[in-house]
Amino acid sequence: MTQRTGVGASADLNPVVIEPGAEVDLPGIVEVLNYVAANSHASFDTRPVSVAERRDWFEQFSSTGPYRLLVARRGDLFLGYACSQRYRNHEAFRETVEVSIALDVSCRGQGVGSLLYRALFECLADEPVHVFLAGIAMPNDASVALHRKFGFTEVGMFGEYAVKNGQYISSLWMQRLSPTADQAG
Repeated sequence: MTQRTGVGASADLNPVVIEPGAEVDLPGIVEVLNYVAANSHASFDTRPVSVAERRDWFEQFSSTGPYRLLVARRGDLFLGYACSQRYRNHEAFRETVEVSIALDVSCRGQGVGSLLYRALFECLADEPVHVFLAGIAMPNDASVALHRKFGFTEVGMFGEYAVKNGQYISSLWMQRLSPTADQAG
């Protein structure tokens, strides 16, 4: 699955390409995550991580099934990723995935996040997923708006449950039922 679009590209000379993540994408993923960790509270990471440290995280993803990793590129430029991963390690949560997204600062607000999420949810449409969850460190109006755009609703707030750089951080939790959830009843 490779999707191409001209979002943010002049005359489609360098279209945005969305495709499954590969090990070659780890340096770009790590660069984006390290930037976010150092410059915002959107990530709870408090120190930079290496490609080697991120490899175990990468290994959970597959080209089929509910745990996916998609990346966005424009030419050789890594723009970001979206993923769905196991929510908890209990069998009872086998139909629940947690989704997340991270974008390079240079492409935020250009529709890349929407392209990634649209492709991710299309990939997962026929998978055994009943509910999608997202935890968003607050404040983060852009992320809340993106999740609302894709049908997520607010379900609760964990208040001041993390500390980063001496500041307490709260997270808004949102969920979206799978379009097939109504049929499962």
